[in-house]
Amino acid sequence: MRLFAAVLPPAGAAAELRAALADAPCPEGLRWTGEAGWHFTLAFMGEVPDPLLPDLYARLARAAHRSAPFPLRLHGIGHFGDRTLWTGAAGGLDALRLLAERAHAAARRAGVPMEDHRRYTPHLTLARGRPGTDLRPCLDALAGFEGTPWQVGTLSLVRSNLPTAGVPGEQPRYEVVEAWPLSG
Repeated sequence: MRLFAAVLPPAGAAAELRAALADAPCPEGLRWTGEAGWHFTLAFMGEVPDPLLPDLYARLARAAHRSAPFPLRLHGIGHFGDRTLWTGAAGGLDALRLLAERAHAAARRAGVPMEDHRRYTPHLTLARGRPGTDLRPCLDALAGFEGTPWQVGTLSLVRSNLPTAGVPGEQPRYEVVEAWPLSG
């Protein structure tokens, strides 16, 4: 299974973001991430062999148990080059980074080959464009976006089902395979 640990925004936060995007003068031709795919990736694991899953589940459960719920909100907008548009997070960023570190360590200790861990920068990918896309109107319109805070209370393990039909624009489908309450 192709897996990653994540924090998922609640429906209310997603609705606020959707409304802000609807009013923004974003360029034509962006490939928008479906709302069902909105998440903050904490630790990307890639393909995880089935025999590792029980230990991975147990270690992620411990990571969640050691982590207290914390406030978070969607915040602002940013970009990676001229191709990727994202929104960030504000609020309990130290707690979010710690949860990301714990999820990464849990996967590594369960035997999942993990890339070198870098400082976690929370972002939720909104859209991708072609090279040379002028994202500035969208960035300017959404620079001050501030979502309503919510309490992060769950660590989710998400399966990424990659497109297989070869249909242009088809996106991965995500499904939560397990989730643990934060209770530290």
